[in-house]
Amino acid sequence: MIFASNNKGKIQEIKSIFKEEEILSLKEANIDIDVVEDADTFYGNALKKAKEIYKITNIPTIADDSGICIEALNNWPGVLTHRFAGEEATDEERNIIMLDKVNTQDNKNAKVICNLVYYDGTDIVVGEGILKGTIVSPRGTNGFGFDPIFELESGKTLAELTSEEKNITSARYLAALDLKNKLGK
Repeated sequence: MIFASNNKGKIQEIKSIFKEEEILSLKEANIDIDVVEDADTFYGNALKKAKEIYKITNIPTIADDSGICIEALNNWPGVLTHRFAGEEATDEERNIIMLDKVNTQDNKNAKVICNLVYYDGTDIVVGEGILKGTIVSPRGTNGFGFDPIFELESGKTLAELTSEEKNITSARYLAALDLKNKLGK
């Protein structure tokens, strides 16, 4: 199978869950493409990526999309998590904007949603992972994206977890387990 990503962290997570399968990253499959994520749902973006890569390779493909949804802000930024501040914005810049918006709210609850879509030219199977938490001032030095401002129910931010801890906690991990179970692998 191909996992439609070149993100080393994501690839490591997927390969550790689908141990029995040969999983290739885009780079390992010699594919140099950047599928535009323009759908209005996580599922839509993941399905689009899976279908595009399958069309090129004719190899079953898994693709993902994920983001943070802040309850008090009508689940914003959601599907726009990586793009709401512009393609060139840094993780820190995005986090500052999110914190500015959340700090005016009493409710700081949020969730990270990940959809993983498997597509083999015929079947579409979706795994979903949802991780609940709250938005807090940045803490921790591990991870990327919104990890420093997303606090788990345990009281630690995602950025305070080790890579190993995050890999068995993340919404992507939960989505991959769900997908693996639905695929019967």
